[in-house]
Amino acid sequence: MIVIKTREEIELMRESALIVSKTLGMLAKEVKPGVSTLYLDKLAEDFIREQGAIPGFLGLYDFPNTLCMSPNAQIVHGIPSDKPMEDGDIISIDCGALKNGFYGDHAYTFEVGNVASETKKLLQITKESLYAGIREFKIGNRVGDVGFAIQNYCEKHGYGIVRELVGHGLGSEMHEDPEMPNYGRRGRGKKFVEGMVVAIEPMVNLGTQQINQLNDGWTILTKDGKPSAHFEHDVAIVNGKPELLSTFKYVYEALGIESNEEDEFRQ
Repeated sequence: MIVIKTREEIELMRESALIVSKTLGMLAKEVKPGVSTLYLDKLAEDFIREQGAIPGFLGLYDFPNTLCMSPNAQIVHGIPSDKPMEDGDIISIDCGALKNGFYGDHAYTFEVGNVASETKKLLQITKESLYAGIREFKIGNRVGDVGFAIQNYCEKHGYGIVRELVGHGLGSEMHEDPEMPNYGRRGRGKKFVEGMVVAIEPMVNLGTQQINQLNDGWTILTKDGKPSAHFEHDVAIVNGKPELLSTFKYVYEALGIESNEEDEFRQ
């Protein structure tokens, strides 16, 4: 069942989403060769608690950490470790926060040092596909319209779209209806209405769409060992149109990046 949010609830969700956004911005300055993902995980937990929130992933479905940290060929759900990141790596950092009874859930894939040009392009296209999908999240459209937009944008570059893992509704539960696949057919699936809130999150592989899972029961990685990118925003339908609750602004400020990509999704 899809749970529709009131304007007041959407504002509470924005607060949770922005805590996650600020956490990612804080971490952006720390992502560099020689730093372990377990160190970043501890920084994130402390920061989230300082904001008066609870780490949304820690203990959820028995997940052992605050962050899902997925480097290189790992797609999502990677477990932080004491292994240092290396120059040329990429790392998906997926983070959640719970405050006032509502979740924020937001992800960004970072470059670690000097990254290969084909991997940089994968990150760029994946992030652009996120916004292509968000544009379709509006009254009158359906789940398949978002999935089609993401799939079409990425597959024309020859990338693999992960099928087994999807975006989702968001609210007082981390995962609510509807599921939001990153592939689909136009006009298919549940219809979007005012007050819906979802997490849209393309997971895109440089090579095959096929995946494997590690014996830890969590980590998902590409079957061919090629890199994967993951970006995620929390989005609400307000006045019939998509409005971002999360932002990459804090990441960009930390990295010295200028961007107006989110302007069209602010009301």
